[in-house]
Amino acid sequence: MLGEYTFTGRGAAEIAASVEQAIGQGALAPGAALPPLRELAAVLGVNPNTVAAAYRLLRDRGVIETAGRRGSRVRRRPATTARDEIRLEVPPGVRDLSTGNPDTALLPPFAEALAVAAARHARQPMLYGQAPVEEEFGRLARAAFDADGVPDGPVAVTSGSLDAMERALLAHLRPGDAVAVEDPGWGSVFDLVPALGLRPVPVGVDDDGPLPDDVDAALRRGARALIVTDRGQNPTGATVSAGRAEELRAVLAGHPGVLVIDDDHVHGLTELPLHPLAGSTRHWMLVRSTAKAYGPDLRLATLTGDPRTVDRVRGRYRLGPGWVSHLLQHAVAHLWRTGAVDIPAVSAAYAARRDTLVRALADRGVAAHGRSGMNVWVPVPDETGAVSGLLQAGWAVAPGARFRLDSPPGIRITVSPVAAEEVPALADAVAAAVRPHRAGRFG
Repeated sequence: MLGEYTFTGRGAAEIAASVEQAIGQGALAPGAALPPLRELAAVLGVNPNTVAAAYRLLRDRGVIETAGRRGSRVRRRPATTARDEIRLEVPPGVRDLSTGNPDTALLPPFAEALAVAAARHARQPMLYGQAPVEEEFGRLARAAFDADGVPDGPVAVTSGSLDAMERALLAHLRPGDAVAVEDPGWGSVFDLVPALGLRPVPVGVDDDGPLPDDVDAALRRGARALIVTDRGQNPTGATVSAGRAEELRAVLAGHPGVLVIDDDHVHGLTELPLHPLAGSTRHWMLVRSTAKAYGPDLRLATLTGDPRTVDRVRGRYRLGPGWVSHLLQHAVAHLWRTGAVDIPAVSAAYAARRDTLVRALADRGVAAHGRSGMNVWVPVPDETGAVSGLLQAGWAVAPGARFRLDSPPGIRITVSPVAAEEVPALADAVAAAVRPHRAGRFG
């Protein structure tokens, strides 16, 4: 019994279904504590091990979370509810700097690339049984990896970075395993990990990337995978420096069985050098999405890694979607081959907006971060107050809660829509919104 709800079931699957039904009916609210194992076992007349198995099923599906002696609770958000679906309502007339989208003016036109791909498809259509990676696309992708010093490995293609990460994690980890993730970090990773039945372990981040001591502590506590954003980290803009990469490789040398995933999602729109961790352990993967440089609707990511990891990712993909459309691969290969994205110009455009805003905030006594990418991260004492204050001033920013596990509050500002002449007004509004209000004096 818990409140007015009566749990039922004799087997683990039946008990788990009863708990899920309670959650679905609203009898168990997000964050609600579940009955202790022995208490529920006594009520149901079953062995406590049966209840423990039911709770494991629920945890592995991301329905509940466990905290040792503190017991089990309903997850505060269902595993299928993405953080970015909990969106800020942007009133009419308010500038929306919360989306994380690229500047559409900096994206290349697709018409020629799609026309070339269509003409090639007419001559040689993709049919069942053919290689999943188009030959020219694979060659260009591997050449780009080589140019950035990424270790040799086979190339595969998936429908985005998260798709690749999911398949790599499932290839090596089991439900209940821990994954070291950056905090602050990409909210979609925070959603993905528990949805796979895995446990996120936060590691701190500064401008140079994940903190080596935090990574070491997470791995010593049993984390079996580490996900690192190499450049343009979302939300902080952190970029792994050469020195930090060396420190992290030294940490990983003591944990050769850990799966390391490098996320280079800003490939194609930054000139900052890549310092990947790829190859530091036996199993690794580096994935690059086309979303930021070429547009979010171009659902394609290329990856490389150790042969076993890539083979398992390919195998899982073959059992589901089969392959990524060769029409898309041909189109992207054309964009790469023709230099459709002017990388120095795009990198400079985003850098000018970020750097100008960071400097303007510093002039107003507000610390901010944004070394690369399209976002600026501002630590704040009161996240809700800062977001509300900026809304009143005409600016919508993303609340840091989307991007945090244990790290302090902050807000994320996407600079893509910001013009140079708007920066002073934006900086004034941010400074006014994030400074703690001083108490007035009476008498």
